[in-house]
Amino acid sequence: MDEEDLSPAEMLRLIEEQGAAVARRLQPDPLVMYAPWGVAWLVGFGAFFLSYGLDGRPVVPISWQLALAILFGGQVLAGAFLFWALRASSVQVRGESAQRGMMYGYSWFVGMMAMSLIVGRFAPLLPRDQVGLLYASVSLLVVAILYMAGGAVWREWPMFFIGAWVAAVNAVGTTLGPGWHSLLISLLVGGGFFVAGIVLRRRG
Repeated sequence: MDEEDLSPAEMLRLIEEQGAAVARRLQPDPLVMYAPWGVAWLVGFGAFFLSYGLDGRPVVPISWQLALAILFGGQVLAGAFLFWALRASSVQVRGESAQRGMMYGYSWFVGMMAMSLIVGRFAPLLPRDQVGLLYASVSLLVVAILYMAGGAVWREWPMFFIGAWVAAVNAVGTTLGPGWHSLLISLLVGGGFFVAGIVLRRRG
């Protein structure tokens, strides 16, 4: 059928379908956005839980240095996946949207650098296990706030609720101590990110 033969209603529906198809092509794959971070935190904070234990006695004799290396290595890989995903979609975006995405990306860098400097100032004053809890809880607070801010900027409610979920689990875990914090972040945040990536991808 020629487009000139379409009624105004059919033309509007065609425009909406084409607009939605373009939006799907430009939007990063949710599975790539969330699942790598989920795996990194599931394994990394799981290693810290095995090292801390719930009552201060290690479940498995894993040193905190090894747990930190597992968490850091996983986050580096997750960050590489995220960079690839954002780069693949951002090359097709120009103008205001591109500037908004660039400023949001810089917010992550500035936030994490500022967090490291501030926490590093107070870390020497605390016991080792509390130092780990301080770094983990404050960095996840930055993550939660930036996810909620990203959800507000792009009006993405799933992204906003994921940030709120990270903030809530992080706050509860921090009050319970290093072992519980690591366990809750591993299962509820790491596992939650992995499930969110799968669910959001299926929803399209």
